[in-house]
Amino acid sequence: MKKGIRWRIILLLATTAIAVYYLLPTISRISSLPPLLPAFLPRAERLNLGLDLRGGMHLVLEVQTEKAVENTMERLTAELRRAAEKEQIPVGEIQREGQDRIRVRLAGADAQEKFSKVLSDSSTLRLKREEVRPDEILLKLDEREANRIQEMAVRQSLETIRNRVDQFGVTEPYIAPEGERRIVIQLPGIKEPERAINLVGKTAQLEFRLLDDQANLEEALKGNVPEGDEILYQHVKGEERTIIRRVPYVVQKKALLTGDLITSARAAISPDTGEFEVNLELDREGARIFGEVTAQHVGKHLAIVLDGVVQSAPRINEPIPGGRARITGRFTEQEATDLAIVLRAGALPAPAKIIQNLTVGPSLGQDSIRNGIRASILGGILVILIMVVYYKASGLIADGALLLNLIMMVGALAILRATLTLPGIAGIALTIGMAVDSNVLIFERIREELRLGKTVRSGIDAGYQRAWVTIVDSHVTTLITALALFLFGTGPIRGFAVTLSIGVILNLYTATVGTKVVFNWLTSRWQLKQLSI
Repeated sequence: MKKGIRWRIILLLATTAIAVYYLLPTISRISSLPPLLPAFLPRAERLNLGLDLRGGMHLVLEVQTEKAVENTMERLTAELRRAAEKEQIPVGEIQREGQDRIRVRLAGADAQEKFSKVLSDSSTLRLKREEVRPDEILLKLDEREANRIQEMAVRQSLETIRNRVDQFGVTEPYIAPEGERRIVIQLPGIKEPERAINLVGKTAQLEFRLLDDQANLEEALKGNVPEGDEILYQHVKGEERTIIRRVPYVVQKKALLTGDLITSARAAISPDTGEFEVNLELDREGARIFGEVTAQHVGKHLAIVLDGVVQSAPRINEPIPGGRARITGRFTEQEATDLAIVLRAGALPAPAKIIQNLTVGPSLGQDSIRNGIRASILGGILVILIMVVYYKASGLIADGALLLNLIMMVGALAILRATLTLPGIAGIALTIGMAVDSNVLIFERIREELRLGKTVRSGIDAGYQRAWVTIVDSHVTTLITALALFLFGTGPIRGFAVTLSIGVILNLYTATVGTKVVFNWLTSRWQLKQLSI
């Protein structure tokens, strides 16, 4: 046997052995195998199944980007108000108007110049300034700046949701933007859909606000809410975690502290009540502000508000330095854990509305797997029979290359930690046809060479050489199409593109290297005078 043929056979056997090694966890009950290969190759584990095969959730969220603009302007309003108080600038009113405007009423002759300096120091936003009257300024957000805030809101929402899902522990999630405002989320194998929806869709806007202890609650409930206040409710839950009572509070609209200054949040058991709570740690700036707030308002009640709902309203008995706080509310362990997750991951910059919610059951996924496997097996059997009938012994060699292609393809999916989807199975079925097509081109070229009177060995070499350009051309164009599908398609289309790409690349290997090695070995060992083709 020639040295070149020997090395090709060794390469073919080695790649086949690696593919079978990575296939074993998928086709057996073993979830993973101990690492036997070099460190740069991943551990052999079961092939990941997509949402359509494994079951799970498919969510489409629409980010309310206009609310992100409102929130930004609201924060700027509070920042300007604090800065004016700190610089002792006589200001009558600083109030947000509409979605993207702030109206400032000044008092005093020198207030205009001082406030202009505060404005330049406080804001990095592009604002259009209009002097309505000598003592009144209208600040309007630039349109391009508003568009930038909305784009950033979608990007930040995407990253925040991804962080939450990662901490939730879902394997192989698919999270990607769709259009200008939408986010597609696929959670394969999820067993608690309601919990996942609450975790992903919760805005998690955390605010610390003072209760208005001077306000008359009964009058406020009748509609006489003091200016600068609003009515918020605390939800009291029963034993079955349903809301049995809503407790109203008159709360100041002005937030003294927000959740964006949180560095850590974890679920814990309260030493006082024995119930679950969430312990918070603030960053340096948050600790400073929290210490000042609690020192200035000893004896008052501080409401902890999450997404417009009062979680608790404890009384400030003494200044609280150190930047530590806690949220109580008769939580279960799961509720406290999920709340800690969303607070650690950060609040969404704007509310996200669920506009599509599909749940795929695991039984439907199993039916899809069975039907896909049956279709692939049936197609494979028909192709094998046709090749044997038409090309005889050479057809058997092509069928062996086809089987090798399938083993290597699924093994490659396991090595790359790719996710197999129903369109991916369709890509595998398509690859079966393409693998046979390559061998048909080669065999027809060999037949032509043999008709011209060439020997078996020279006919085989000439057939592979003449078919090579055509095979490469068809495979490269298919690869380009698959690349475009992967770059611009969504999850299922990407699954089809991945399996198609892997199948095309492996087909070049098995059809031009694998079958040729067999032919070369046969001709060198037995000096064939005729070829069964």
